[in-house]
Amino acid sequence: MLSQILLTVGLLVGVVLAAAALRALAGLAFRGESGDRPRFWIAQVVSIAALAAAFWGVAAIWARDSAQLTSAVGWLAAGLTIALQRVVTAFAGYVTILRARIFTVGDRITIGSVRGDVVALGFMQTTVMEMGQAPPEQGDAPSIWVKGRQYTGRLVRVTNDKVFDSPVYNYTRDFPFVWEEFTLPIRYQDDYGAVERILLDVATKHTRGIVDEARPALQGMREKYFLNEAPTIEPRVYVRMTDNWLELSLRFLSRDRGVRELHDTMTREILSAMQAANIGVASGTYAIVEVPPLRVVSS
Repeated sequence: MLSQILLTVGLLVGVVLAAAALRALAGLAFRGESGDRPRFWIAQVVSIAALAAAFWGVAAIWARDSAQLTSAVGWLAAGLTIALQRVVTAFAGYVTILRARIFTVGDRITIGSVRGDVVALGFMQTTVMEMGQAPPEQGDAPSIWVKGRQYTGRLVRVTNDKVFDSPVYNYTRDFPFVWEEFTLPIRYQDDYGAVERILLDVATKHTRGIVDEARPALQGMREKYFLNEAPTIEPRVYVRMTDNWLELSLRFLSRDRGVRELHDTMTREILSAMQAANIGVASGTYAIVEVPPLRVVSS
């Protein structure tokens, strides 16, 4: 009994030291920001190998023969599956995430109600650096105070079993671009053709490089997935009539990150061009230009 205990302690200490040494070697071999991903995945492999080595080593020490070892492993596995059902499901989710390539560290995703960048992927949980919401998304739960897809500063942990019962939106996996829309209301008496040219000129200027990068990515998407038609990646303006004004919607392509900066730069240039053309933005504000005369009659 004492020898088995000493062997078990020695085995566990050896496994921990070996895992730490391998992680240290990985840190020396892959330095700097470019080595973040290799270090992360090496650490994942080392952790799995260490866990497997410790489990089989302890089982081999305490089992008297191979038949007893197999039986013990079977009963242990069955007991763990029942007692730790959520843990087992979370680990199965981890394996599914890796095998199906649903997402990896560095991807921008939405899982459940959590939006942000994946900063860590563990056996049980995924850690996400939360990001804010664009104005059209402000009504979505949970409510976020940052009005743009930028970091809020909060780290959110999500159990990996969410991949089985919640949709996962990936902004970066196969097509690291998103379509954005810029809506501009103008008065009916203004020259909407001039406004359309302004929108297209500004959008083309700032998205030309993005469109060039997106062409091969879109081709790869069409080879991998079934698409009924190829979506338009060049800027396009759509016109809609309302009761109060003419609504022009500019649809353009952006990278998965930097959307708010691009939107801000384009908005400033569009406003400057419209002011130069003496065209204003329509609004629901009403001005009282004349007050009818009032007459007081004394009785």
